[in-house]
Amino acid sequence: MKNLLIASTSTVHGSSYLEYILDDLAEFFKASEEIIFIPYARPGGISHDDYTAIAQKGFDAIGKQVTGIHTFSDPIEALKNAKAVFTGGGNTFLLVSQLYKLDVMPTLRARIFEGMHYFGTSAGANITGLTMQTTNDMPIMYPPSFKTLGAIPFNINPHYLDPDPSSTHKGETRETRIKEFHTINTQPVIGLREGSWLEVKNDRIILKGNLQARVFEQNKPPYEIESGSEVRF
Repeated sequence: MKNLLIASTSTVHGSSYLEYILDDLAEFFKASEEIIFIPYARPGGISHDDYTAIAQKGFDAIGKQVTGIHTFSDPIEALKNAKAVFTGGGNTFLLVSQLYKLDVMPTLRARIFEGMHYFGTSAGANITGLTMQTTNDMPIMYPPSFKTLGAIPFNINPHYLDPDPSSTHKGETRETRIKEFHTINTQPVIGLREGSWLEVKNDRIILKGNLQARVFEQNKPPYEIESGSEVRF
């Protein structure tokens, strides 16, 4: 029985860290007093300790203890005993490299499939898909593999942005880059806009939040799904 919340971002414009999703997090983590935090993505290069402190401040609002996985002498054993895990955003290449370097990826995947509650934002959302290849991040590290947790049967593109028709920018849009991905790769991609997330209960996946999500499938035109819709391929 899988239990996941897969969010595009930790912070939406005009709100504090995790504020927009706190009601759902309170329900999601109601049976867990302690949440193991995976800070390896290190946004802006901040330290693991500083990133864990940010996560703790966010979870203070719902009375949960956050413990960084980096503080355990054996991170694999920590995951085996964990009831709940949160993986924060940052750089997905760095995150995936660390998960492989510490041999944490197989245990994290196994625990998710056993029903451990998992919450991921941005990079932490990217790794729930089949691969990390639809991240928006710069390749500052070279991970051993692009293969990730495979907790959902598609890829995520977090922070999805629609083209701005008034913009003079001539670089690739997110849609263009995902189309490039599909010239070689077959797995579907969901573009999650800011403030949107996926609720996964076993094999049922529901889009949450106030916005639509954009869905990309190989050799098909992109299309929109409404909040509250079940994601199916």
